[in-house]
Amino acid sequence: MDHIGIVRPARPEDLPRLAELIHEHVAYEKSAARPAGLADRLGPRLFAEDARLWVLLAETPGGTVAGYAACSEEFAFWDARHYLHMDCLYLAEEARGHGLGAALMDAVAGLARELGLEHVEWQTPDWNEGAIRFYDRLGATGRPKRRYAWPV
Repeated sequence: MDHIGIVRPARPEDLPRLAELIHEHVAYEKSAARPAGLADRLGPRLFAEDARLWVLLAETPGGTVAGYAACSEEFAFWDARHYLHMDCLYLAEEARGHGLGAALMDAVAGLARELGLEHVEWQTPDWNEGAIRFYDRLGATGRPKRRYAWPV
């Protein structure tokens, strides 16, 4: 099998490329554009000494950052325990289908184990059939719910 690339933690110098990928992801999910300055707002939160946020980057064999998984620790009230919440997983279109998505998910699972967490949760739009097939192949189970946002 060909070398698929690597997955590694994001570094401060990755912020401009990470912001590009986030904007691509936002457009892909047909969401409203985000305001300028995303990298400037994200950096201090992601790289603070006490940050409980993790971003894993997928690099192609040529060294191009082509995707990311963004995670944070959350608390499941019904279970009375923490879990890893994967807020975003995105791969640039040209990087899909080469094993980088599976490598990112393996790294997310490894991060959860490293943190002593027993499971990972995430969501995907119900129209994203490719992502749903990918997650189903991993053995993940979906739970139908509707997500709300409430500006206050």
